[in-house]
Amino acid sequence: MATIQECREALDTLSDNLARADGGVRGAAALDRSLSCHITDLDQTFTGRLDAGRIRVDAVAPGPPAAKAEIRLAMTGDDLLALVAGDLKFAKAWASGRVKLEAGFRDLLRLKSLL
Repeated sequence: MATIQECREALDTLSDNLARADGGVRGAAALDRSLSCHITDLDQTFTGRLDAGRIRVDAVAPGPPAAKAEIRLAMTGDDLLALVAGDLKFAKAWASGRVKLEAGFRDLLRLKSLL
């Protein structure tokens, strides 16, 4: 089972990957939205912002998100690590229910290019 530190490092790596991306991926990630990522098996939630193509983690707290972020993710820590490492494809994980993504309709349309 992944640790909180490994999940934090995975989010930092994902942020770095988004910042280096080009074309459609960079454009899709260039939102300014509040973000939460609930790690279900650890029952911890990272909160922050997706801003200018980077993920900024501001806090980690026990339990599900205390406030409703504009973009909400939920998954196990192992799935987060596998997604960032490229061992798990987001679309497959999302379709099977392993990863949950909630956002407004327009944000979902923009984020679909990340899938």
